[in-house]
Amino acid sequence: MELGKKTWVFADGDLPPQGEVEPLGHEALMIVNNTEEDAEITLDLLFEDQEPKEGIKLKVKARRVHCFRMDYPIGEEQFLIPKGQFAVILNSSVPVVAVYGRLDRRKDMAYYPVAGFSI
Repeated sequence: MELGKKTWVFADGDLPPQGEVEPLGHEALMIVNNTEEDAEITLDLLFEDQEPKEGIKLKVKARRVHCFRMDYPIGEEQFLIPKGQFAVILNSSVPVVAVYGRLDRRKDMAYYPVAGFSI
């Protein structure tokens, strides 16, 4: 069964702050590729106060899931997302299912998914 879409948008990227010893949380982009071919993924990042970062290349092998931590360098060029508000536009060569989540360890916070839209 073919699952997913080729384009996804996640508008609420905002990395939790760093703690004294470790990050107070993180965000992650989880991508499920249920097809028989590898998914070639391109991410474009939009920011509040700077020019977009376009063309970040990722790959998810056929019939696999991959979790990309957004507080670590991502893509072939190991781009490090700056602190502050950003949005993610994901384009894939094959249909995928994408989920964006945030773990926030500050008081009264938890893990929760960030709403995304597929086109």
